[in-house]
Amino acid sequence: MLKLQNISKTFNPGTVNEKTALCGVNLHLEKGDFATIIGSNGAGKSTMFNAICGDFMTDSGSVILDDENITFLPVHERAKRIGRLYQDPMRGSAPGMSIEENLSLAAGHGGWFSRISKADKDRFREKLSLLGMGLEDRMKQPVGLLSGGQRQALTLMMATMDVPKLLLLDEHTAALDPATAEKVLEITKNIVTEHKITTLMVTHNMQNAIDMGNRILMMDSGNIVLDIKDDVKKGLTVSDLLDRFKEGSGKSLDNDRILLS
Repeated sequence: MLKLQNISKTFNPGTVNEKTALCGVNLHLEKGDFATIIGSNGAGKSTMFNAICGDFMTDSGSVILDDENITFLPVHERAKRIGRLYQDPMRGSAPGMSIEENLSLAAGHGGWFSRISKADKDRFREKLSLLGMGLEDRMKQPVGLLSGGQRQALTLMMATMDVPKLLLLDEHTAALDPATAEKVLEITKNIVTEHKITTLMVTHNMQNAIDMGNRILMMDSGNIVLDIKDDVKKGLTVSDLLDRFKEGSGKSLDNDRILLS
């Protein structure tokens, strides 16, 4: 479903601010793979997502999605194929628009001043009820009045309204309190499993990295240093994961944002 072939990117080349962010990254995801990604700050996790989404042109390499070379496609064209959530719950939805208007926009039916059919409203209400947050009874309410967790859950629903070929989750629960984060992760797991969406999820929570999905990717210094799959992943503990990172990168995963449980 996704192939990254020798993706490299250096920012500000030839200056004192030169920074090599990606060093020949290679990755192959099968359809339905759900891979979690861990690594210290600056390891290249979000930069890899930006390369996939086309936020900048890479220095070398190709991005293949569902057998289509999207390396030179503009951002808006890639967005039709890729869903993405960010750490900030305020991104990904329009605060001045109602819940149903945001969902209508995500479904490609327009937003403000657009007529939302009864069939669409019924569809939105049914989907919102699956979140277990009572949003189905507040569809006329502006999104800006929702809590961070409610807004992130809504953004997740918007990103998967029309099932994307690839879903990128960039620490999408990091700004939420633990209870809300757990709820949003549960919703994430249900949606990804139901639609068999190929997914990459960046997390600093080591236990979540183990519990979610069928693969763990470990990044360091702009490259993937370990790729742990199904059978090996199932029996891992956080301690095992830390040891494997040290073996793969030659250093400890010692970041103050890393959560061990």
